[in-house]
Amino acid sequence: MLGHGYVCPARGTAQRRAHPRTDARTARFIPGSDDDATGHAYPRGVSTWDRLLAWEERHRLVVDCAAALALIVVVVPMTTLVGSTTAVLFGAWGDDSQRTGALLSIFLIAPLALRRVRPTTSVVLVYTVALLQMVAVTPVSLPADLAVLVSLYSVTVHGPRWAHRVAMAGAIVGSLLLTALLARHDVDLPTAAAFGTFAFVLCLAAWAFGLVRRSRRETIEALVDRAERLETERDQQARLATAAERARIAREMHDIVAHSLTVMIAQADGGRYAAAADPPAATRALGTIAETGRAALTDMRRLLGVLRDEPRSAGAPPVGATTPQPAADDLDTLVEQVRASGVRVSMVRMGTARTLPPGVGLTVYRIAQEALTNVLKHAGPDPTVTVMVQWRPESITVEVTDDGRGAAAGSDGLGQGLRGMAERATMFGGSVVAGPRPGGGFRVRAVVPTTGEPVLSSPVPTPPTPLRNEQENA
Repeated sequence: MLGHGYVCPARGTAQRRAHPRTDARTARFIPGSDDDATGHAYPRGVSTWDRLLAWEERHRLVVDCAAALALIVVVVPMTTLVGSTTAVLFGAWGDDSQRTGALLSIFLIAPLALRRVRPTTSVVLVYTVALLQMVAVTPVSLPADLAVLVSLYSVTVHGPRWAHRVAMAGAIVGSLLLTALLARHDVDLPTAAAFGTFAFVLCLAAWAFGLVRRSRRETIEALVDRAERLETERDQQARLATAAERARIAREMHDIVAHSLTVMIAQADGGRYAAAADPPAATRALGTIAETGRAALTDMRRLLGVLRDEPRSAGAPPVGATTPQPAADDLDTLVEQVRASGVRVSMVRMGTARTLPPGVGLTVYRIAQEALTNVLKHAGPDPTVTVMVQWRPESITVEVTDDGRGAAAGSDGLGQGLRGMAERATMFGGSVVAGPRPGGGFRVRAVVPTTGEPVLSSPVPTPPTPLRNEQENA
């Protein structure tokens, strides 16, 4: 009962799990694990011996009480026999040596029932009885005195540090006292010193074994704690990655749906009014609606395709990868699409164009797309729009200006357009400034570094000015 080198999982991980039959990734127990008679679950492959050890660890007090009772039954007859012999040699037991030996055995062994649940109390009781035995009854070691070694080992493994150090100091004092008492009972000094030294060596060995066992337990508990912290950090990182992916998908959905639907609504309204007076214009409007709808559908399929995990036949193209992501080079197509809806849009390029990283190019495109969508929604009838793209050595600037209604435009309070533009730019260390122009109209200006390295730790700023569509840019 001195220890068995097994650390029950129930004290480390499984005891803190809400339910053992959970996902193996989060609870370390796999589905279909075997249950013992008490309802506790174990991973597959756990031996019967390990299950018994785990049960014993969960029922320390019951096991230690049963072990103490068994020791009393075995040791009491041995102690009474040794007591009779000692009474003859030292005459220190009194008339009822057998009764005295039995009582000593019970009082020495009974505290071992608390050796793991209350190790400090157990060692104090055992040491007290052993001291009274040496001083008041006999200094000769009895079979029940092995309880001193067991209590010293137990307090070293399960008790606080100060307790096992004090217990070892008490064992040293007890060894010296044993030597002195034996010499007092007419035992020659070398023999008494040999007995005292032997008792000290036994206590030192029990203490050393206890320290090794304690160190192993602390190491295992530290590893379990570290594994739990790593699992927690992994789960947190997974949640953060999920939230970031949701935000990215929401921005993509917003840009695709809002822009495409805005163009389609504008074309439908124009075609309806022009149907009677200018049938060809209505036909062109319907063509633009169809083209915009097909492009939006393709983008939507690409975006939703990456969320699916379905098997594909050999040679089939990857889902969601049939068309490339838009980039800065597609701004001309975007301007042409808006121009086809009847808005006067001009494109100005400054500097030398170069290839941008995919993330930066997509950000530039989406910011321009959102700004043009806002023009279609809020600038009013017949606005003039200018899209300026300026290439700089370490950044690219996109500016969309119009001469429409500016901050006087109404708001439905539902959109997140400007916030989405700011989030996109901030991911790459850029910035977005938007607001009314002096003399009328509206301007959106974005500066994005061209390094292509996302700055994940940067805070996402809110739009700097109260914009005409701050809350609703769809």
